[in-house]
Amino acid sequence: MPNQLSQQISPYLLQHAENPVDWHPWNAAARELAVREQKLIFLSIGYAACHWCHVMAHESFQDGEIARRLNENFVSIKVDRQERPDLDQLYMEAVQLMTGRGGWPLSVFLTPEGQAFYGGTYWPPRRRHGMAGFDEVLAAVADTWQTHRGEVRQQAQRVTQALRADPWQGAAAELSDEPLRAAETALAQSFDPRRGGFGPAPKFPQPMSLQLLLQRWRRTGEDALLDMVNTTLERMALGGIYDQIGGGFHRYSIDDRWLVPHFEKMLYDNALLAGCYLDAWQATKKPLYERVLRETLDYVLRDLTAVEGGFFSAEDADSEGVEGKFYLWTPAEVAAVLGAEPAATFCNVYDVTATGNFEGRNIPHLPNPLAAVGLPGRDTDELELELHDDRRKLLAARAQRVRPACDDQVLVSWNGLMIDVLARAAAALNEPRWGHAAVKAADFLLQALGDGSGRLRHSWRRGRASGPAFLDDYASLGNALVTLSRQHAEPRWHDEAVRLADVILEQFAAPRAGGFFYTAAESEPLLVRKKDLVDNSAPSGNGLAVTFLLRLAALGGPAHGQIRPADRQIRPAYRQVAVDTFRACMGILRQAPLATGQMLLALNEVL
Repeated sequence: MPNQLSQQISPYLLQHAENPVDWHPWNAAARELAVREQKLIFLSIGYAACHWCHVMAHESFQDGEIARRLNENFVSIKVDRQERPDLDQLYMEAVQLMTGRGGWPLSVFLTPEGQAFYGGTYWPPRRRHGMAGFDEVLAAVADTWQTHRGEVRQQAQRVTQALRADPWQGAAAELSDEPLRAAETALAQSFDPRRGGFGPAPKFPQPMSLQLLLQRWRRTGEDALLDMVNTTLERMALGGIYDQIGGGFHRYSIDDRWLVPHFEKMLYDNALLAGCYLDAWQATKKPLYERVLRETLDYVLRDLTAVEGGFFSAEDADSEGVEGKFYLWTPAEVAAVLGAEPAATFCNVYDVTATGNFEGRNIPHLPNPLAAVGLPGRDTDELELELHDDRRKLLAARAQRVRPACDDQVLVSWNGLMIDVLARAAAALNEPRWGHAAVKAADFLLQALGDGSGRLRHSWRRGRASGPAFLDDYASLGNALVTLSRQHAEPRWHDEAVRLADVILEQFAAPRAGGFFYTAAESEPLLVRKKDLVDNSAPSGNGLAVTFLLRLAALGGPAHGQIRPADRQIRPAYRQVAVDTFRACMGILRQAPLATGQMLLALNEVL
């Protein structure tokens, strides 16, 4: 029988609607049940495209014995991190404080009042390879609650106090470029000069860091900064992290050479990386960057776009229960599509071999740039045209396979990122269809997720909007509207951006301490109301907010330079709020420059 998730709209929650675990959504009724029965809460947070979430669901949450233990001893609550990023931020920080690491699935044990005291990520169902089994963890936690309840509450209180510590505390400081220079140094020290990227495997693309290096190169003219960007973007574009057949980027590479990706595709990754390739192309005019940009945006329009105009969140890593299966090839499969001779050329260029480079099959990639392949008697331009046609044929053949599942939630913050880059790329490369897609998506968000007074909902799926919007929703969409206002002589984009900025100042600002809270003042109160300064896979809420306010303050007005009387009043105010935010967080920017890239991008524009 379906549990209490069956009426939810989140695809992740619906994936668990028929588990034998008596899952509850996060709501007052579930939390009141825990208090009334004095049961611990088991909080499980993940998302629809998460590979290890699928693994733990299959191994543990469909296991009858584990479900019995959960149902007898806990109130089990399932949360979609994309639907409730505020809860994910709060309890992820708690687990990181307790264990020093985090990730998804996030598995947290809470007191009946919602305070975290123990947690982790993935556990196998039974002890394996020295790792405790989830069955052992459940038994130990339940026993500890029965026999050492006071100690559990003390631990929970310590964690809560640590969560409430305000990293913003301290006197406001004057703005300086010290954090920017520190970020340059740290990135140079961790840079891989051979393969690009920063740090060892697994390698993440780090688009905010790449954009910061580009900005600093424009300001300083130091070639070493641009070299780091070029090496990284080129190696990623040639690697398996980039879908050579269909365009678009996978989440990250598990090796240090960008070959074997974690195969899920996220909307925010593709928006942010498309922005990197756009800006790098404008700086260098490298044809490779233009091709990757075009293919990535076309992938989003082809596979991640709703009929209504919004953009879906992600595509799964798995298909038919196997990670990456949709994207892998053998020489025989390539030959069946292309014919023997073209297939031999394609396999030579893209390193598709009988041995394979991933579990006996192949992730197409280019070990070397095409100009360096050196096929005898082949002109590089002619070869590129042939390979372009080959990729088109292989894409059509791949479309007949069982596709990975699509997380068809439309999230305002991630959509704002994509609208911004589509609009900028449309203007830079004279591609009206990208501009049309940006306008259609912006109209959709304002109509389907807005209430006409500037308030937004956070997510939409299949005709239903849900949840109040968060800081990054307002700031990301606002920033996209500023871009549209710059490109279209329509006052509505400017006016909508002003409305969103006013909500940010009214609902999210922390005027005494500086900066912005992640949740609105009128939203559900949580254990701790957090400020979102540190970038994760997407830019921080505060970083997006100051970027938006600065760009809005610099905007001439709704009619390209015509400033209305009201605009003369608001423009200085927006800029001052952004500057005050920088002054309040200079200490954090100095301490953690690599974790605050979006803030540093905005700071670089102010100095």
